[in-house]
Amino acid sequence: MHSDLTDFLRDLDKKGTLARVRDEVSPDLEMAALTDRACKSPGGGPALLFERPAGFDIPVATNVFGSVERTCLALGVERLDDIAREIDELMTPKMPEGLFGAMKMLPQVARLADVMPKTVKDGPCQEVVRQDGTLDEFPILKCWPEDGGKYITFPLVFTKDPETRTRNIGTYRMQVFDGRTTGMHWQRHKGGAQHHRVAERRGERLEVAVALSPEPVLSYCATAPMPEGLDELMLAGFLARRRIELVKCVTVDLEVPASAHIVLEGYVEPGERRREGPFGDHTGFYSLADDYPVFHIQCITHRRKPTYLTTVVGIPPMEDYYLGLATERIFLPIIRKTLPEIVDMHFPAEGIFHNLVIIAIDKRYPGHARKVMNACWGLGQLMFSKTIVIVDKDVNVQDEREVAWIVGTHMDPERDIQFTRGPVDDLDDASDLPAYGSKMGIDATRKWASEGFTRQWPARLATTEDAGRRAAAIWERLGGRRR
Repeated sequence: MHSDLTDFLRDLDKKGTLARVRDEVSPDLEMAALTDRACKSPGGGPALLFERPAGFDIPVATNVFGSVERTCLALGVERLDDIAREIDELMTPKMPEGLFGAMKMLPQVARLADVMPKTVKDGPCQEVVRQDGTLDEFPILKCWPEDGGKYITFPLVFTKDPETRTRNIGTYRMQVFDGRTTGMHWQRHKGGAQHHRVAERRGERLEVAVALSPEPVLSYCATAPMPEGLDELMLAGFLARRRIELVKCVTVDLEVPASAHIVLEGYVEPGERRREGPFGDHTGFYSLADDYPVFHIQCITHRRKPTYLTTVVGIPPMEDYYLGLATERIFLPIIRKTLPEIVDMHFPAEGIFHNLVIIAIDKRYPGHARKVMNACWGLGQLMFSKTIVIVDKDVNVQDEREVAWIVGTHMDPERDIQFTRGPVDDLDDASDLPAYGSKMGIDATRKWASEGFTRQWPARLATTEDAGRRAAAIWERLGGRRR
């Protein structure tokens, strides 16, 4: 597990999955255009390190999480499902049998000791402290031609609830208005927005700290859909197998990762709004301009030689797909604790996370598929799921071709489609009202007589095991060639 972005990039370079861009490239559209080409390459393309940003002497890293291999490396595992298995074991402990059994559980207990962060005296993120610093010093990208300006797209935004002092960390885009102010795109359903609402109700200024380019595990955890009230740093400590080190900010009562390369300290005033956007978003379309809170910078701290980590979102697949894939696998065991009938789930890249969710279930009773889709619409950020497709447990939800085939052959539109209304993602521009619209569930499971299906359900085509093994052996000798 890498405790520093620089070490992670160095490791990527050794493994041949980092491309060093030595040409002078402008942060104004050019870096994003090259990043988009990398993201659309087979396997997600390489991570990119722009060593000569035009007009700046700070290198820029993009597409760092843009493959399964790099995301696994950032999270310290061979496979994403390895994390899911560990979480499942922690959430389903078995009573030890004797001393030997208790000793076997010690590693799991030790893992729990790592989840709480710790505050240290100082860190690399405060090697340089500038209360007169401005964002003009940093190569912040303008990604798409119609964007409202330059955007910080991969920040870790730290706030605390003014009443409970509960911490929240989120990744919210920040449009640069000038060297000392940015927008703060707090969508209404997010933790940062709730802290801001509490501060506004009290008529108080909300202190904010923004960490840029932290150790890789933190970049992922800031995007994770943690249940309200749970600290993202606890997830980071569990994944990193060590306590995350924090340092006190210079001008605000907040702590930030000691590993960050750049930290912005400041505040948001109650009642202040400014027009933000448009922004070329992960939907593949421009998010429309709207009024959002304003972040005022009062201090910038950074390393002596920082690297600026950023991301580009747009028409999928992009780097954010792989972060979403990590969330899909890591949070599946947690979802199963509420819905144990779920066998697997998949968020296709083209579904933009919330637009399409495919779920395989162990169907046990009539109407079971509808029970699952209704439960998902009431479960955390799954409430934003615009279309939920439910299939039987023998369907591979990771194979989108198989799912399309099964849905087309198992679903009767009038009988098997269910509609409901409720909260939708703030970025859903198709709904009639902002953040409120309709959702659709599709029951593509085999129908039972107890569900009113009186005809015989056809059997699925499959060869015998013996014939299959024989065919596989011959095919392998042929080199797997199509003839």
